[in-house]
Amino acid sequence: MLPQIESLLVVQDRDHQLQTLTKELEKVPRDAAAIKERVMQANAEFTTAKENVQQNELAVKKIDLDRKTRTTTIDKLTVQQFETSKPDEFAALGAEITRYTDMVSELETQELECMEKSDGLTTALKAAEEKLNVVKAGMPAEVKALTEKKGNLTTRIAELTAERTNLIKDIESGTLAIYDRVFAKKGNSAVSPLSENQCGGCHMKVIADTISRTIQEKELSQCENCGCFLYSV
Repeated sequence: MLPQIESLLVVQDRDHQLQTLTKELEKVPRDAAAIKERVMQANAEFTTAKENVQQNELAVKKIDLDRKTRTTTIDKLTVQQFETSKPDEFAALGAEITRYTDMVSELETQELECMEKSDGLTTALKAAEEKLNVVKAGMPAEVKALTEKKGNLTTRIAELTAERTNLIKDIESGTLAIYDRVFAKKGNSAVSPLSENQCGGCHMKVIADTISRTIQEKELSQCENCGCFLYSV
């Protein structure tokens, strides 16, 4: 294998590592945002559950007040009914008593429904509170781990970048320029093996002259399809 190919393969290995680590580093802000989003979501669920309980409690109080008010009215109408001696007025008061009695019955039904609903809402509130507490409790450890990850990635990227800078010193500038251009274009490789007359980078067959120059290893050869430097395996 040509020394230049060996050098480029080492550089390519560092570039692959840099690619992977850089992608991991780019994920850190998204992971941090995801942690924050989980806390916000859990807090929102808890707030909603708490509001549902409070609204149901207010509804029960209002219904109870309305029921008591109508019951008091029924008592007053009943007294008036037995105090009157007029048949028409007696009948009219009786009709009002019936109407208010129906209202009380409907309010009692609503109150019962709210009380039954209360159990489910209280359970939901407890579950939301527990979830929020768990998310909040785990947040510091997650943030710490993410911060450490960011620091480690940044350090390793700096180390690899320094290694790469030293490695490319002995590579001819024109060759390095071609390598950088092809690697940037393909996004994954600029030096590939020649196997069964195919370029390992684009998997296209290469011409006979390229095959010959690659096998002879007297000079650098490139795939005429994708531009990758080729070496024989």
